[in-house]
Amino acid sequence: MAVTLEEMKNYLRVDYDDDDVLIESMVRASEKICMDVARMDDTQEFYAVENAEIAVQYTAAYLYEHREDADHHAMMLTLRALLSGSRKEAF
Repeated sequence: MAVTLEEMKNYLRVDYDDDDVLIESMVRASEKICMDVARMDDTQEFYAVENAEIAVQYTAAYLYEHREDADHHAMMLTLRALLSGSRKEAF
């Protein structure tokens, strides 16, 4: 199941609607990033992975909270650790 706007806002502890479009776009970008790390093309297959949802939430939160000073290398290391058990050997 994909991460919803409400779930993401709860994870971020955002209780206003001003950033809804931004948060939704960051969730979609995060799904793509996480699926690339897991080497998966199918969204349903990806969300069947144990840590998929938390990986997407972590990534979206990281991008949202570090818009000005993101360390993408550190983010990717964390994602690889979260998804390593489910990562395919190749696409």
